[in-house]
Amino acid sequence: MTDEELIASGRRTMTTEMSAVQVLHDELNGDFVKAVRMILGVKGRVIVSGMGKSGHIGQKIAATLASVGTPAFFVHPGEASHGDLGMITRDDLVIAISNSGESREMGDIVSYTRRFGIPMIAMTGNPASTMGKAADLVLAIPDKKRIPEACPFGLAPTTSTTATLVLGDALSIALLEARGFSRDEYRDRHPGGKLGAVLLKIEDIMLKGDAVPVIGPDVLMADALVVMTAKSQGCLGVVDAAGKIIGVITDGDLRRHMAADLIVRRTSDVMTQNPKTMKPGLLGSEALRLMSESKITNTFVVDAAGRPVGFLHLHHLLQAGVA
Repeated sequence: MTDEELIASGRRTMTTEMSAVQVLHDELNGDFVKAVRMILGVKGRVIVSGMGKSGHIGQKIAATLASVGTPAFFVHPGEASHGDLGMITRDDLVIAISNSGESREMGDIVSYTRRFGIPMIAMTGNPASTMGKAADLVLAIPDKKRIPEACPFGLAPTTSTTATLVLGDALSIALLEARGFSRDEYRDRHPGGKLGAVLLKIEDIMLKGDAVPVIGPDVLMADALVVMTAKSQGCLGVVDAAGKIIGVITDGDLRRHMAADLIVRRTSDVMTQNPKTMKPGLLGSEALRLMSESKITNTFVVDAAGRPVGFLHLHHLLQAGVA
């Protein structure tokens, strides 16, 4: 095949699959609403199951649901027939996925839900199938008669799996929004890797308590230098009698005031007034941007009254993976 033919082949597949998603979009109806409300009403978990390529899609749907606030996991239909049906309780809901709706391997899960009155939502391209008729609710995906598989033989699951995946994503996000699932909750479910780092707040990274380098305004610089050295942050925050930050002393301030009488001067004489501060609820990524724009490498984190509750250095952000 020529390069042009390969590109044309790729585009045909994409066009076919986009057509399926468009049909799915246009035909979304009250059954989708019922499915969301069914899942919201479940006391237990959402159990997703499917065989073959539908199973792979099911695993992704279950993972997405779990990550955005709906407890869910995948049960393989083959394993279900050999004991894993015990993972499914009467408080759960099953999402069964089969394009044909006649997958033999799904039979035991379908029968189990009917026997014990466990609600079941079927995702299928054949609502009139055995699985479709048995389900409490069907979320239909475009059938092959209207939107064929992208495979030239009409066999390899391509269009159907794409549509199922999109439908699963739509369910997951609708549930997220219906639950009022927050950014903080999302972060709690993604503590590792780059994603977790991006969602970190500076209150999760900053130094706290005795580690925060602060001192009063009338302290001799001889004593301030001892504290500054002990805290090892290259910076001191100067606070007034109410504990509000009124200035900072950095290595740069020391260089600017370097003179024979430096050690007998007061911290208020050396400090830089009105320092830039941040609030504890700020995202680490936003703090990094602000520090870069302000050309500073550290900052004090203050409460609503302007009192230091933490200290943040650029290195803290980098060590946490915020970059």
